[in-house]
Amino acid sequence: MSIFDYFKPVSTMKPDEVRQFLKDHDQGQFNLIDVRQPMEYKMEHIPGATLIPLGQLSEQLDKLDPAKPTIIY
Repeated sequence: MSIFDYFKPVSTMKPDEVRQFLKDHDQGQFNLIDVRQPMEYKMEHIPGATLIPLGQLSEQLDKLDPAKPTIIY
């Protein structure tokens, strides 16, 4: 991954669009990343989400499958 990969435009989805996407796709078809803090994740999170706190995201990008769509919340 090069530095220029961080400056690509990204698409955004409204909450209802995300809900529909999650209904229409199996968990293995996308990356679902929760960037909140561990205590927030522990209290409640979307089933199937992987916790990667925002401050650690750049260090853990290798955990994401680049061939799959990624939803970050």
